[in-house]
Amino acid sequence: MKIFYDENMPFAKEFFGDLGKLQPFVGRELTAEQVKDADVLLVRSITKVNRVLLEHNTKCQFIGTATIGVDHIDQTYLAECNIPFSSAPGCNAISVAEYVISALVIMSERYLIDMFSLTVGIVGAGNTGTRLTEKLDALGIKYLLCDPYLADNDAENSADNVTDNRQFSSLDDVLKCDVISLHVPLTKSGEHATYHLLNEPRLAKLTDNQILINACRGEVVDNQALLKLKQQGLETKLILDVWENEPNILTELIDYTELASAHIAGYSLEGKARGTEMLYQALCKTLNIKANKSLSQFLPDAQIDYVEIKQDFDEILLNQLVKMVYDVRRDDGIFRQKLNRQQLTAQSFDQIRKTYPARREFSAITVALKNQARSDVPHRLGFSKTSI
Repeated sequence: MKIFYDENMPFAKEFFGDLGKLQPFVGRELTAEQVKDADVLLVRSITKVNRVLLEHNTKCQFIGTATIGVDHIDQTYLAECNIPFSSAPGCNAISVAEYVISALVIMSERYLIDMFSLTVGIVGAGNTGTRLTEKLDALGIKYLLCDPYLADNDAENSADNVTDNRQFSSLDDVLKCDVISLHVPLTKSGEHATYHLLNEPRLAKLTDNQILINACRGEVVDNQALLKLKQQGLETKLILDVWENEPNILTELIDYTELASAHIAGYSLEGKARGTEMLYQALCKTLNIKANKSLSQFLPDAQIDYVEIKQDFDEILLNQLVKMVYDVRRDDGIFRQKLNRQQLTAQSFDQIRKTYPARREFSAITVALKNQARSDVPHRLGFSKTSI
């Protein structure tokens, strides 16, 4: 069995090596000729899987994407061809939520903001939005949730006693919050389409004191309209990890951001590797064989894997702890350095992603608190737990 996999998929050899012959490929350069004899195709978000890519292939038994988003997959075509398909919902949700927490820490320090007094508006209450609410709950930060799709489904399912129980707010209310964090899939049709969800009229209503974070899909925000409004004096603080038309992004917009990165919010080692593990499990199920490998077998120890805190936990310690694990300014610096050295191109955008430095999630670090510590915030935030 020939298994083709994106070269940026971590632990692919470890998970799939004994299931067939492995063939890595460059995600954005994959051609129909390359995959004409693939039995299994494992991709990430930069590879479009459709009729054009598979026009020469008549033997594919399984296609998977190690991502939560599926807008790059023509699922209708795969169904017509009876090709089993699997994605990796929620695989990098924790990673993206920790990106947002790190960004809030940096912005609170940069502008002397009391982070705990902020209200965060979360657009999208799926896996990623939910993980973010859990971390905000741990910090005692108030938030509003907006997800018309889930709210509608909740109403439809209430008769069957299948309810979400969360309180959903309108988009208008969420867009009035101090921080707006976007976590929706990209959809271009239907009642709740998210393409250009933040269009020029909505963006124009944002205020100078607000922070807008986009770490889902670039096309959810009209980048041209955003650039126009920024050039006209809009002072809303921007944190952009995703961009329209990646990798050919609107580089003029970068100068107007507080923090900018190359679609890497979900790029923790754990986040990417969970996607690989989920595809391994799905493929084993498709092949009707036992899945006998798990991610815990392959994850290395973190460079710093243990921290003792011998005093009462406070905001200063929180900021230090978060930045010790992941300081989003590192990725902002890499992004701007590439821009300063040369005009940011599609190739250099992809190169940043391909050579992304190792980054761990909070759970990779064990935090030991003294027994009489009054706060268990680190552990509820996601750090592993022990006591002194």
